[in-house]
Amino acid sequence: MLFGMPVADEPLDVLLGRALRQLRHQWGAGVGEVDLAPHQARALRIVHEDGPLRLSELARRLRIVPRSATEVADALQERGLVLRSPDPSDRRATLLEMTGHGRSVATEVGRMRREQAEAFFGRLSANDRASLHRILTELLDQGE
Repeated sequence: MLFGMPVADEPLDVLLGRALRQLRHQWGAGVGEVDLAPHQARALRIVHEDGPLRLSELARRLRIVPRSATEVADALQERGLVLRSPDPSDRRATLLEMTGHGRSVATEVGRMRREQAEAFFGRLSANDRASLHRILTELLDQGE
């Protein structure tokens, strides 16, 4: 119940927000096992999947200002998860790329997230999961 209202009567936006908060809480707890803040884990995933990439692109993908992306990159570099190198196409720009240790940590974080997502969504039938996937995809395709 929320404010005395049964969950089934809550508006969709409230239900979706609560579901996302619950997922973020679970992911945050799992990421804590590898001693990464959630935003650092997300940055690591982005560099792992799409790197090497410029700091400006990381900032865009994280939807943060470039200065904040620099701070995230600093923290990842201090932990030995990423390396900075000059961009060969623009020496003023810096590229981030994974280290071997960074790839291992990113793989472990990805495994934990998949397990947590499976536990969370595993309560749904296969048909309900497929429907939810279709609905969310449709909503995101229209919104971006």
